[in-house]
Amino acid sequence: MIYRPMNWNLSAIFGLCIALLVGAEFGLVRAAAAVKPNEEGLEFFEKHIRPVLVERCYKCHSIKSEKVKGGLLLDSKADLLKGGDSGPAIVPGKPEKSLLIKALRYTDPDLQMPPKQQLSTNQIKDFVAWIKMGAPDPRKQPLSVAGKSGITGMSVADSKKFWSFQPVNESTPPSVRNKKWVKSPVDQFILAKMEARNIPPNPAVDKRTLIRRATFDLTGLPPSPEEITAFLADNSSKAYEKLIDRLLASPAYGERWGRHWLDVVRYADTCGDNSDFPVPTAYKYRNYVINAFNKDMPYDEFLREQIAGDLMSAKSDEEKFEKIIATGYLAISRRFGSRANEFHLTIEDTIDNVGKAMLGLSVSCARCHDHKFDPIPNSDYYALYGIFNSTKYAFPGTEIYRHPKDFVPLATGTNIAAVAEYQTELAELDTKIENLLEQKRKFDRSDAGKTESKDDAASDAKESDSEQKLLQVKADLEDAKTRQKKLEANPPQVEKAFAVAEGKPADAKIQFKGEPTNLGELVPRGFLQVLGGQKLPTEEKGSGRLELAQWITDANNPLMPRVMVNRIWQHHFGRGIVDTPNDFGVRGKAPTHPELLDYLAGQFKKSGWSIKAMHKSIMLSAAYQLSSEERGDNAVVDANNDLFWRYNRRRLDAEEIRDAMLAVSGALDKTMGEEHPFPPENDWHFSQHKPFVAVYETNKRSVYLMQQRIKKQPFLEVFDGADPNATTGARPISTTPIQALFMMNDKFVYEQADKLAVRIGLAQSTEGKRIDYAYHLVFGRPATPEEIKMGRDYLRDSRAALKETRVPTDQQPRAALASYARVLFSSNEFLYVD
Repeated sequence: MIYRPMNWNLSAIFGLCIALLVGAEFGLVRAAAAVKPNEEGLEFFEKHIRPVLVERCYKCHSIKSEKVKGGLLLDSKADLLKGGDSGPAIVPGKPEKSLLIKALRYTDPDLQMPPKQQLSTNQIKDFVAWIKMGAPDPRKQPLSVAGKSGITGMSVADSKKFWSFQPVNESTPPSVRNKKWVKSPVDQFILAKMEARNIPPNPAVDKRTLIRRATFDLTGLPPSPEEITAFLADNSSKAYEKLIDRLLASPAYGERWGRHWLDVVRYADTCGDNSDFPVPTAYKYRNYVINAFNKDMPYDEFLREQIAGDLMSAKSDEEKFEKIIATGYLAISRRFGSRANEFHLTIEDTIDNVGKAMLGLSVSCARCHDHKFDPIPNSDYYALYGIFNSTKYAFPGTEIYRHPKDFVPLATGTNIAAVAEYQTELAELDTKIENLLEQKRKFDRSDAGKTESKDDAASDAKESDSEQKLLQVKADLEDAKTRQKKLEANPPQVEKAFAVAEGKPADAKIQFKGEPTNLGELVPRGFLQVLGGQKLPTEEKGSGRLELAQWITDANNPLMPRVMVNRIWQHHFGRGIVDTPNDFGVRGKAPTHPELLDYLAGQFKKSGWSIKAMHKSIMLSAAYQLSSEERGDNAVVDANNDLFWRYNRRRLDAEEIRDAMLAVSGALDKTMGEEHPFPPENDWHFSQHKPFVAVYETNKRSVYLMQQRIKKQPFLEVFDGADPNATTGARPISTTPIQALFMMNDKFVYEQADKLAVRIGLAQSTEGKRIDYAYHLVFGRPATPEEIKMGRDYLRDSRAALKETRVPTDQQPRAALASYARVLFSSNEFLYVD
């Protein structure tokens, strides 16, 4: 049983916390480093907010307007914060308190913007999401002087001069003066930059810190006391390399690095519409990703399978089904409404993710017009659009059409036809029922508006005819519902995947301003001109996905290898060589070490696209093994550590914090996660007013937690988990009072602290040994005599405070020990990797 003591002796607790500030430091009270500007947020503004402001708002609310209405300018973020006659237009982070949202929603007849025609539901949702993320806005100058920032559009012809579009040039590692420091070619690139600036590298980290760093980096879990002891005792020259090999061979590796990829592809277990319908089979794609990392699947093959696995050859049915599941990458694209009307937005979401995840380019910014910065014309967007519009996406269900459709059967022969027939019939009944309901509603509205007629005979005849039609509609509706229930009760027993299949192949027309009803010229399906501009052969009868997969993974594509090795480097060093992992275009940051980036890209290709080989290449370097110590002289020259003269101390991410607590408490379930316990499909009646919402508790790794699009899993939300609605290249890291309160009061934290108390209580017989064992488990080191004394003082004062509570006397030692465990969980030493 877990006890929550009341009426704490606050002075005793405060005293211990102060002591920990001096020693281990109270992690969540410590001020965080400034959060980097959110590139994703700025791009969201450029894609979804600026175009609406220009088209629908600037006529009345710009410095170029003939007459500014309401005293409100919308030319910059400063203008929005200043507001007009009614006050500030926005409150960053608080859409419900923002006048702009109130005006867009038309909730007040005296405050409606734009006045003549309301924005669409999706556009209003975009403004809400934008304000919720803090209203990121790059416009710092008045419109009259905008455009002088030096960033302008780039033509395809000029693109070859830009660094990221040039061929990968694997140069020879440079010579350095301090040759003894070098452990790998990586170090030569790093040290050459430091020597040019007269900055010495930090000393190497001790072995105890190194094993904790490497274990968290590769597995997302802390090393056990036994693993630490074995590593410290191994004095061979290969001890560290053997450690890396062991970690890479662990199933926990795929769970950790699979999660990084799931961040990038914005994985979720729900579809993302207003109703957020569950997708019970989405987990198959998640597990495919984890297994791919554990098998060290060549990266080029990994990408090809996700785009066109269903079109690739396979040696067995099992391999065929795995490749179908891989296309779940495309299927998990967000949904925005009905099956057809908003599908163009799902395709945009697909193109957006393919561009950022695999190429480091914001391709979807060319949906409405030529890309304003990168060499991506409007026609390139629709060349890709045609490929995905020729693809059949599995449909998860919506408020109106609630039955899934076009899920891909993992079967052969007649079973495939049976599943297709079943899903199609259910979907057709959804459509028929909705049409009949609309007819019934029309009759109801007609009855409500009736007035007495002077021609009674004619009126009676018309009314009788209407009644007969209504009766027929009601009968047809009842028949359709009966047929639907009968079908629901007898689904074919065939396993299915949330995946894609070939649709009806066709080129796409340009959509002016991104509107599917405003069409222009037809664009042949093909690839980005800046990367070759290949077109589908005229004899091609398919969608073009297989060709696209081959174009992206072509050995001459300079972006594909650069983007991925940068992601790997980023997760080992806390930031990438390119600090904008999803943007290698004009607005992105230039690489700090371009020669190193190309060297790693070249090595990646030579290794057969082995991600595990890239880990070893990076982690065996002296650069990776540096201490995180701050040094004043170096910081003066390179405050941001752009030269990587020290290791960037980092806070554990949300999954690592949760998994580490489970691991040290002994409660971690290391088995692979499967399907979530969603309600039966027959009970799915979710709507925008009553969407699907659930939290499923588990002691498995956090990668297996159910991820929703409209509502984040609570623990992950508090500790900056990835947003499943956006391509997350780098997570923002915040430090908030809510996090500290969460660690002190959350049920999950209490449970793990209690289990840790039981674990150390059973393992050790004396108080001093229990405190020392707790330090070994939580921090990976022995406690000092001073720390043991502080721990004893805390336990003594806690037991005294517990005497004033309802906790039974025989349980008070356990409750005090659990309280002590929570303090250790909240310390910097637990929450940070050095």
